[in-house]
Amino acid sequence: MTALQENLTPMAHTAQNRCFGCGEANPTGLHLEFLLAQDHSVVCLATVSDRFEGPPGYLHGGIVATLLDETMSKAVRAKGFTAMTRHMEVDYLRPVPSGAPIRIEGRALQSDGRKHWTEARVLNGEGTVLAKSKGLFIEVRPRQGGVGRPADRPVED
Repeated sequence: MTALQENLTPMAHTAQNRCFGCGEANPTGLHLEFLLAQDHSVVCLATVSDRFEGPPGYLHGGIVATLLDETMSKAVRAKGFTAMTRHMEVDYLRPVPSGAPIRIEGRALQSDGRKHWTEARVLNGEGTVLAKSKGLFIEVRPRQGGVGRPADRPVED
């Protein structure tokens, strides 16, 4: 299916964003583009270059984790919050091919104050799940007072 057939709409990005996953202003980044589904889940239709390979023909495991992390972060963003990863689990089920179309899906499952629980998965063109993850993201607020000062207090367990 294409984005149009699924009624997906582009998510807005911050101008001059240098994020490694989605930042247009990062010349060495992945340049992922995210779409919002009607149920507030997020989708990324991507083909990741072989310059991000581990074994020949397959993406490096750290890149696969980045794809999942970025997607879970965007799922929280779709709910109107900016958050960063506190904890993340990844299950690598099958190798993720480089240079081939993949689909990454993510959703926010539950929220409690600044805590947001999420999940994401990477699928190949046939719809087979290649990797999946769950994560806990913590809402962050804009930095106050310049470089080096923490924006938020620690979150208690």
